[in-house]
Order: sequence, then C-alpha cells, then structure tokens
Amino acid sequence: MAACSGCGPGYASPLQAMKGEREKIVYLPCIYRNTAVRQADYLATVDVDPQSSSYSQVVHRLPMPNVNDELHHSGWNACSSCFGDASKKRNRLILPALISSRIYVVDVGTEPRKPRLHKTVEPVELYWKCGLANPHTTHCLASGQILISCMGDPSGGGKGGFVLLDGETFDVVGNWERPGEAAPFGYDFWYQPRHNVMISSEWGAPKALAGGFNPAHVAEGQYGTSLHVWDWSTHKRVQTLNLGEEGAIPLEVRFLHDPNATEGFVGCALKGSVFRFYKAPVSKTPPASANPNLQTGKAGKWATEKVIAVPSKKVEGWLLPDMPGLITDILISLDDRFLYFSNWLHGDIRQYDISDTRNPRLVGQVFLGGSITSDGPVRVLEDPEKQPQPQPRFIQGKRVHGGPQMLQLSLDGRRLYVTTSLYSGWDKQFYPEMVREGSVMMQIDVDSFKGGLSLNENFLVDFGKEPGGPALAHELRYPGGDCTSDIWL
Repeated sequence: MAACSGCGPGYASPLQAMKGEREKIVYLPCIYRNTAVRQADYLATVDVDPQSSSYSQVVHRLPMPNVNDELHHSGWNACSSCFGDASKKRNRLILPALISSRIYVVDVGTEPRKPRLHKTVEPVELYWKCGLANPHTTHCLASGQILISCMGDPSGGGKGGFVLLDGETFDVVGNWERPGEAAPFGYDFWYQPRHNVMISSEWGAPKALAGGFNPAHVAEGQYGTSLHVWDWSTHKRVQTLNLGEEGAIPLEVRFLHDPNATEGFVGCALKGSVFRFYKAPVSKTPPASANPNLQTGKAGKWATEKVIAVPSKKVEGWLLPDMPGLITDILISLDDRFLYFSNWLHGDIRQYDISDTRNPRLVGQVFLGGSITSDGPVRVLEDPEKQPQPQPRFIQGKRVHGGPQMLQLSLDGRRLYVTTSLYSGWDKQFYPEMVREGSVMMQIDVDSFKGGLSLNENFLVDFGKEPGGPALAHELRYPGGDCTSDIWL
C-alpha cells in the first residue's frame, strides 16, 4: 500500500488498490461438518508467497471451540469504506457460522500468520435480539459498525434480515432493517452509498438446504428467485426484482467497484444465468425490445436483464436428465474490466470482458474437475455449446475432486485462487469423493490485458493431507483486503 499519512485501512480507490502489495498469505475456513472427522472447523493460513520456503502450504490452523459450525464466508471489522478514518484498523476477521449461527471474531492483527480467537458471539444473541439465524455475508460500514446478512429465522425458515455488530465490542446491536421489512430469503448483499442503495440476494430456507439439494423444494417455493433493493439511509426495502425461473437461486451480488456505478451483476445458480442489475436512467429507459430478458422500471428505479446464459447439458448417469453449470461464485476485477465465475457442476471457470456491461464477451475458460469428466459415470448426450467432456485434472499427482467453487482475484488481477468446496451438505451429495479425500486450493494465471486463463501447475494446497483428516476449504480472504470484501464510498 502506498504511504498515506493519517489514512485508515484499505485504499483510496479501486484503482489504487490494484497497485497494492502482492498477497503473501490467504485465510480460508476449513470445514469438518458432514465429513468422517469429528472435529471443529478451523481457519487455515496459507502461504502464497512464491519466494517463501513454505509456499502453497498451510502454515497455521486456528480451531474453533465448537463442532458442526459450518464456517462459510468471512469479512472485516474495517475495510476501504473506513479509509478516511485513521482510528480504524483492519485487524479482526469476522467468521459467521452458517449452521450453528455463531459469529467468531478472529484477531489477525497481532500476528497475521498466527490468528487467534478474540470473541465468540453465541447464537442466542442473534435469536433473541434480532429474530435471525444462519448468518452469511459480512461487510464493514464507514460508521464503524459491522453488517451481516442472515438467511433464516431460528426455526430454519427463510428470513432475509441483517444483524448489526458494534465494531469495537462486537456485541449484537440489533437489526439493521426496519421491523417487518425482512425479505422472504437471504444470502449476499452489496451497498453503494453514493446512490443510497443496498441490494441483497436469496439462496433458500436453511431447513430445506441443510441436508442437501432436493429439486422438489424448488417447486415448493423454498428457494429464492429475487433481488431486493434497500434504501440505504432509511433501511427500508423499496423494490423486489423477481428474476423468474431463469434467475432461480441468485447468489453473489457484485456491484462494479467504481463507487459512482449504478450497475452490477448477480450469478444465478440453478439455470446458469448471470443477470445485470442497474438503475434505470432518469432521462430515458432502454426499449424493452432491446433485450427480451430486460425488466424495465420507472426512471430512477432499479431493473434487471439477463446477460449471460450457460446452457444445461443433457446427460445420463446423474441426478437429473439436465445438468446445470451451477454458477456458485462470481467476482469482478478492481478495474471493472473482467467478470469471473465458476460452474461448480460443469467444472469450469469463465472470464468475461465486461467493457460493455450489457454484452459480456467470453475471453477465458479453464476446466478443473467437475461432474462431467470423460472418465466418470456421467455421459453428456447433448451440449448446446458443443464442448467435449473435459479430461480429469491432476496437479502434482493429486486428482481434483469436486469442481471449482470459491474464487478470489489478486489485487492486480493477474492471479485467481480457487477452492472446490461449496457447502458440506451439498459436497456430500454431489462430490462424496471430495468429502472423503479433501478439497484443494488452486491458482489460475490470468491474462489481464486481452483475457485468458491457465492453471499454475506449481501451486496446490491439498486439504486431504491435513493433520486432523481431510477437510473442506471454502472462501478465500487476503489480510489487506480484496475485490469481494472492500467497498468504496
């Protein structure tokens, strides 16, 4: 990071962040729930410095004090939204547990390579103070508070509300949303204060997805299909954008990083769709005929259009006759030039040039495992993209089980890190061999000029060789911030 007298954590702008220091370590939660190992989940510290003697190795493990938490995503006590506040430090990693509803606060400032547990927020705090459970996404606020989205109520039903934590004590303050304003389902969110907006997405009812995926639950309405628009200043839900069947299970919400931007993207898992959301221009609204999937609204309101479709493949030897790509993670480079996403079932990562946000252009693709490898039990009968079934992927003699899932891009946009575990209940159902043998962490080299992806064969973290037994590694986070956790004001 460039010297800045009196500045707070993070960077002054997304483009300044791209000039930041190269990542040297990565934090990621490792899960034992739904595996044969009866131990607590832990936070792994991985060395990603190619000049280090411990490169691509786990150098520290911080076990949680409980079992069956299902650590999932993480966030910060402070990020670039606090850049102007010299009193703030990015020194605590917030680790919500998706199933137990605990929230762990981890001290990563004292010894970055050896994090230590700072505080545990017990689930009763969320239940009693907020009527919420199953915390998911964490974002810090410029106010110093911490905002965490939740997926359910204490009984396992869907409820898309938000918990506020005090940024100093980490006590539960209460709900962010107004009484009665919670959405039917919750999952991810992103906010843009310059436009007085926050947008949240929907996964499904925790009790429906806890043990695995049942297609009948989709027909029963236990999975979401909508984005929700919130007034940032009043905390009211002001719009619901129904994406329909093509937008079933909308997961990660990514605004463009430019804080002036009034658009972004969401990956919709079930049908392999990416929707662009945007604020309809005040002067004129694009004609509905320009895109059959366009959902126009009144000038100044928010609307959506489908801009990417990954077609399902007709298969035999699988759960259903049609296999979706299952888009499970997406992210945008800090210069807002490229969009990346993972197809967890098909097994590929894709890179799109989004210079024209309404017409993304595929410029890179790499296959890393998945459910349709050529030596597996699934046979592709019909593929609209006419791609051959990919060969199984081996790195340093280790077969990649599972498919590419969580992504994290280096600040300069040249390295893409990927893990293969989605969620232990779904891992067990779709990739039982990964549960038995552990997930992996890989690195993709990125052509950040004209586009292109290639696997770095010299990098592999094999979580099948962990001291406690094979583990499921999930989301990736750099100590200095990254393109999925930092928001600029």
